[in-house]
Amino acid sequence: MAALHTDRAVAVIGSGAMGAGIAQVAAVAGYTVKLFDTRPEAVAKAMSDIAAALNKLVARERMSAVDCAAAIARVRAALTLNDIAGSALVVEAIVENLDVKRGLFAELEAIVADDCILATNTSSISVTAIAAKLRVPARLVGMHFFNPVPLMALVEVISGLATDAAVAQTVYDTAAAWGKQPVHAKSTPGFIVNRVARPFYAEGWRLLNERAADAATIDAVMRDCGGFRMGPFELMDLIGHDVNFSVTQSVFGAYFNDPRFTPSVLQQEMVNAGFLGRKSGRGFYHYGDAAPAVPQPQAEAAQPKPEFASYTIEPGAAVGPSHAVGGAVCDALAARLRASGINISHRKTPEVRSHVAGTDDAPAFHCNGAAIYLTDGRSATQRAHDSHHPDTVLFDLALDYATAKRIAVSCADQCAPAAFNAVVGLFQAAGFTVTRLDDVPGLAVMRTVAMLANEAADAVNQGVCSAHAADIAMQKGVNYPRGPLAWADAVGIGQIVAVLSNLAAGYGEDRYRVSPLLRRKQAAGGRFHD
Repeated sequence: MAALHTDRAVAVIGSGAMGAGIAQVAAVAGYTVKLFDTRPEAVAKAMSDIAAALNKLVARERMSAVDCAAAIARVRAALTLNDIAGSALVVEAIVENLDVKRGLFAELEAIVADDCILATNTSSISVTAIAAKLRVPARLVGMHFFNPVPLMALVEVISGLATDAAVAQTVYDTAAAWGKQPVHAKSTPGFIVNRVARPFYAEGWRLLNERAADAATIDAVMRDCGGFRMGPFELMDLIGHDVNFSVTQSVFGAYFNDPRFTPSVLQQEMVNAGFLGRKSGRGFYHYGDAAPAVPQPQAEAAQPKPEFASYTIEPGAAVGPSHAVGGAVCDALAARLRASGINISHRKTPEVRSHVAGTDDAPAFHCNGAAIYLTDGRSATQRAHDSHHPDTVLFDLALDYATAKRIAVSCADQCAPAAFNAVVGLFQAAGFTVTRLDDVPGLAVMRTVAMLANEAADAVNQGVCSAHAADIAMQKGVNYPRGPLAWADAVGIGQIVAVLSNLAAGYGEDRYRVSPLLRRKQAAGGRFHD
């Protein structure tokens, strides 16, 4: 298949922010666009907004004046639905209501030719359900853009049960011709992005509810350690807590109350209070000219640099990259410590410096009697108990230990203050701001990434999308620093499975059940991407 030719007109129904954005993108790509809305004044405003946006690009020298004028001229007002007859593609961007969408498409079927493709920009309604009452349901497909449309690259091309594969491919190719990054998806609740993204918010709420840290600290850890552009609470303030809560409720209900998608009582309280975020002037943060300063994230006080630390690799392994669970991550942190001039020696046999005789896991770091591990989904207190090593400190996952500004840690309740302070001094000597979280299982970045990977793996396992599509969707649709399945590959499938299994055991909740596909990949020693 191929993209629709530019000599074929495209119609956009609905001239709000999404409809206007879709019309702008199509016009810039060379297509004549017929823009319709039940309110003619809304169409006039949308056309004015499109012209203003394109003229700004000219002023910034990102578009020529000739191309700007041509694109503006290609957007034409349709005064009635009959004016869109002859269009090759109609994209609907109206209210999120199943009956209203069905009614519109029923009208359109009486106007456009049978070979006209009908596309819905729905973000939450079943494409199968929208198409079910059409005379030709095979020609209806989801074409889900992200706001703001001109800036966001992703388009989810969603096939319902009746959607013709050739129709979906034509829309995919057309979206690519419009300069977008399309991905194929099956019509299931949340499609790819709104489904896979739920843990980013849900684990943030769980951390806050368990008092791991305040919102500003959790946001800072997710930004400075995880590499996310925004933390969960500042992002929900931007989206609007009413909108975010509604989407979570929708996905939760659509999956018949699967505990993985359980909404947060804390967010419900935010909505009840009217603390909706930026649009109301207050969410987790205050907004406006008189807003108080943003709270500073927690950071440990400066501690002395320890004279010596050691790194225990997998017992029996040669000095070099570890092959144990978590070994690749620990190797990256060891490289940062060495590059900072810290004397790190390798040991094959753990030397437990504790007043309690016990065992130790590898890989691990050791400093002034403290054993320092990458979190595996157990709390530090539980891990100290299991290894009979009270001076246990855990560190969180980072996107890139070579460049991360911050590292999050927790310590066992049994840990001596002197041992913990030595670990703080070790990481500070390597240039990290050290943030202490309360002893919650999985810390912040690790548990969130594990859950994102788990949800993406389930989507792939259930045929919603490919592994490549899942990763592209999360990078291009919500600006994640790395696709969740590529991240699982980098951390190690075994590490992700261990974290999820320990979270499930610790909480006793089905919420953290491991995707069958993750277990399969682990058993085969495989990866999602070669």
